[in-house]
Amino acid sequence: MIKNFSKVKSVKGELNLTGDKSISHRAIIFSAMASGKSSIANLSQGHDVISTLVLMHNLGAGVLTKNRSVVINGVGYKGFEAPSSELFCGNSGTTARLVSGLLAVQKFSSELVGDESLSKRPMKRVIEPLKKMGAKFITNESYTLPFNITPAKKIMNITYEMPVASAQVKSAILIAGLHLEDETEVIENERTRNHTELMLGLQVKTENEKIVSSSSLKYYPTANEYFVPGDISTSAFHIVLTLLTPDSELKINSVSLNPTRTGFIEVLRLMGADIKYEDIKYSSNEPYGNVIVKSSVLKNIIISSEIIPNIIDEIPILTIAGIFAEGDFEIRNAKELRVKESDRIKSLCYNLNLLGLEVEEFDDGFIVSGRIRKSFLTFESFKDHRIAMAFAILSMLSENGGEVNDFECVNISNPKFEEQINSIVQ
Repeated sequence: MIKNFSKVKSVKGELNLTGDKSISHRAIIFSAMASGKSSIANLSQGHDVISTLVLMHNLGAGVLTKNRSVVINGVGYKGFEAPSSELFCGNSGTTARLVSGLLAVQKFSSELVGDESLSKRPMKRVIEPLKKMGAKFITNESYTLPFNITPAKKIMNITYEMPVASAQVKSAILIAGLHLEDETEVIENERTRNHTELMLGLQVKTENEKIVSSSSLKYYPTANEYFVPGDISTSAFHIVLTLLTPDSELKINSVSLNPTRTGFIEVLRLMGADIKYEDIKYSSNEPYGNVIVKSSVLKNIIISSEIIPNIIDEIPILTIAGIFAEGDFEIRNAKELRVKESDRIKSLCYNLNLLGLEVEEFDDGFIVSGRIRKSFLTFESFKDHRIAMAFAILSMLSENGGEVNDFECVNISNPKFEEQINSIVQ
């Protein structure tokens, strides 16, 4: 489906976003692991999160909707049931990797499969540490989905130093470690999203400038009432549209303000963005609050390699901010973009070249300069939700608008994107 977008005159009003995708996945999994009923308010409505919800149901957890909350009747410690068929993860890498850690310590074998896109994404990074814990995997030479998981008769705790920054792999190891008396440790050289640690209350310490997170049976989840703050990554698209549209101001209510997720806001602030927080609260140790955004003149900066793991999902929309800002926009040390829902370096460079910009592509990023010389273009989403939304925003900022091919892929993370945009633009 090709979707057309017209130029926006101004952005005004308030937004209430559905729940953060990363927190939603974990709330579902921890609720299913617990014994008894848990409720989750403001759960994400994206297809990725639905994949996790359906998968937990297929493993024996009860799921129902009640008073705008999802109620999950958890199975308790190692209480999951062997599935009657393969477990489908859809397009969700978070589902596949986190659930791998859970399935590696159950009492039965299982098979994980995904859609065409997910089946091309790297899984060796999560398979290797789980094999060290004793689980067995039957997989192809590329270590991609589908694969079969057989738990060890006796699972072992490990200390694992992460070779690649990945909150999903870290979480898979820590989830497996919840099933052991002795502590399992994960050592990170770069800080990644810490939702698993916060929501479970895990011990985290810093040693020799490295971050050490640990889990054990004493942290095993119990039934809980979760409130999922709005998705800060989703808000990035609305924030950039507001910043770059004259005479605009937007308030986004009750979104996640976890410091491992707000790196893109810090980058935008350094570029000159007028973005403020207010009314900060906490739920399951997660900070959330309101974000106030006003039109701003932006200037590109040097983006440090240290912050890349915490802005990796927002690089597509930061790129849009960058091409409207003063100076050249450059991203390096971001090779992880190559193995997202699409090769996002290639996807971004393709669409930027359509605009007549000067683009130099590297193995780990790109640099873009010059002025936009073409208008009303058809951009390719490459069936990648973040690419689709980023170039929808670009179209809304362009004098003659534009259109995005295969736009329905936004349903993976935010099926209400168009509804939200229509509520705040003029």
